[in-house]
Amino acid sequence: MVTARIAGIGAALPPLYTQEQLWEDVFRWHFSRSRVAQRIFTASDVRTRHSATDPAEFKAVADWSTAERMVRYGEVAPPLGLEAVRNALDAAGTDPDEIGLLTVVTCTGYRTPGLDIELARMLPLPADARRLLIGHTGCHAALPALATAADYVAAQEQPAVVLCLELTSLHLQPATIDPGQMVSHALFADAAAAVVVRPGASGLRVVDVAARTDTDRRHQMTWDITDLGFRMGLSPEVPDALAEQVGPLVKDLLGRHGHDVRDVAAWAVHPGGPRILDAIEEGLELDPSALAASRKVLAEHGNCSSATVLLVLQELGPQDGPVVALAFGPGLTLYAALLEPEE
Repeated sequence: MVTARIAGIGAALPPLYTQEQLWEDVFRWHFSRSRVAQRIFTASDVRTRHSATDPAEFKAVADWSTAERMVRYGEVAPPLGLEAVRNALDAAGTDPDEIGLLTVVTCTGYRTPGLDIELARMLPLPADARRLLIGHTGCHAALPALATAADYVAAQEQPAVVLCLELTSLHLQPATIDPGQMVSHALFADAAAAVVVRPGASGLRVVDVAARTDTDRRHQMTWDITDLGFRMGLSPEVPDALAEQVGPLVKDLLGRHGHDVRDVAAWAVHPGGPRILDAIEEGLELDPSALAASRKVLAEHGNCSSATVLLVLQELGPQDGPVVALAFGPGLTLYAALLEPEE
């Protein structure tokens, strides 16, 4: 049977800014010197993050129409995505003309012809390459995209690429006293990350992907399109919901393949925020060191939405045993992927 394996991961990151610099130069004034906002920024565990938007523009961006934000996305996203995909292809030893499927994941920008078409032209991809856009799915979207790519690779025996590209800085919202908005602005950042999946290559095998959706809590995490960009809604109850749901999801996934939590060599958990990582530790009864890679990515890059779990996988590097990747998003949705090294 043909197996689908992660052959290479690549990233492309916009300019880096310190959290302290962003607070002092931008958000301190944006939130009118709010002590609540300052405490939230300090407690975010984010030390540095990347932004494709110059912080000097943030005040203007908060008043941009959604149309203006989409124009900027169309300018910035293609070169950033191209760099990430090329880095992944280089890591996988794969040429663009080998690619049979390109999947682009984004919830922060749209146009048609879109980013997938631009990349097909710029790489370039073969004319008969398939393209798939997964849009507005949120922070967990990398894992259903990976599952789709793995299914394609196993069925067609051709390599596939998944690109996750998010420019959350384009959705800076007008000033508010809403603590949820303060949390969003303290955490989210920009990044592009890509993964190449090949048939029978060396690297982690995509064994299985599982999902769990708690529709009763669907309003706890939202991503609404407004006239002034996309607005994040994040309930403080989300970490508790994830702690409740993650155990059954992971134990069922591992059990289907004769594993339990103790067999997992490494965890690639989407670092939605420090409370979310704490909740996953609690829900799975993990040692605090188990999520060190996720906490490092949060500290160095912030929450880059769908791209973040791929950054964590890249941070983990090669492993000798099973890896579980976890990501969470609106729905309330949890996704888990079981990855295993070569036997």
